[in-house]
Amino acid sequence: MKRMVLKTTAVSVGALAFLSMPLNAQERVIKIDGSSTVYPITEGIAEEFQKAKKGTVKVTVGISGTGGGFKKFCAGETDISNASRPILKKEMEGCKKNGVEYIELPVSYDGLAVVVNPRNNWAKCLSVEQLKEIWKPESQGKTFMWSDLDPSWPKEAIKLCGAGSDSGTFDYFTEAIVGKAKSSRGDYTASEDDNVLVNFASREKGSLCYFGLAYVEENKGKIKPVAVKNPQTGKCVLPSLKTVQSGEYQPLSRPLFIYVNKKSMETKPEVKEFVEFYIKNAGKISKQVGYIPLPEKFYPEVLNRAQQMKTGTVFGGEPEVGLTVEELVKRELKK
Repeated sequence: MKRMVLKTTAVSVGALAFLSMPLNAQERVIKIDGSSTVYPITEGIAEEFQKAKKGTVKVTVGISGTGGGFKKFCAGETDISNASRPILKKEMEGCKKNGVEYIELPVSYDGLAVVVNPRNNWAKCLSVEQLKEIWKPESQGKTFMWSDLDPSWPKEAIKLCGAGSDSGTFDYFTEAIVGKAKSSRGDYTASEDDNVLVNFASREKGSLCYFGLAYVEENKGKIKPVAVKNPQTGKCVLPSLKTVQSGEYQPLSRPLFIYVNKKSMETKPEVKEFVEFYIKNAGKISKQVGYIPLPEKFYPEVLNRAQQMKTGTVFGGEPEVGLTVEELVKRELKK
């Protein structure tokens, strides 16, 4: 009899351990991956959400790039995908093939910054044509000197760094500058992690790099942004929160998104709660980490889309550049 009591107790303890640990740990996790550009916003919101939930929900946020994030998302491996560009046709097809329906939610706005080392005291403004000449695929293997861009500039080698090919930043930059997404020389220091690029630009005197504006704001003094000549006005415009919001900084301004798996919204209450928390706090956190919030009155519309679980995209699966905040809002509201 004593042995039976011991056995029953052991089973009860085991059952209690099972209920209190693995289930909670496994079922209350929200998995997010994707853009390193969107990462600071999502990470900031995730931290606040986890504090509010007092440890009952865990939010994991990866940075495998927009393209890498969509691969995981469309395979059903993540609940939410951070994206610094709209979903592309091949990714839409991948999601459809795997039965993944998605809700597209714009959360903020960003500018891509072209940066140099602080010791570079000559390059004040660059045109799209100059940048294209350096970054186009045909320039593979060619070492440019700064004097090649302007004879008055020093005869010093340009050392390139920029986003890796799985990054939405790479897609957007190549579309805006070269004229075709993913069309780029490959012989440069590449990374999906913008901090790696910041370190390169701060170290190399001849560096010429590109990455998200928020990382420029965060690393003032270590790197220096260069003005880009607006193709329409001919004016040299420095990237800043103000010039991105006004639409002056073109063509390197872009909207940022999260894509939510509809099934996760339907079956995991914590995902629905997190998404609603995200949208309500996106404007505040975006500003804190150096991004441009969407118009305040627009966030309730985004929240409504999430709650209504409206699937699909207002983009046609093709890359687009030069979309201002105002144009994005108009397009999203039509859906």
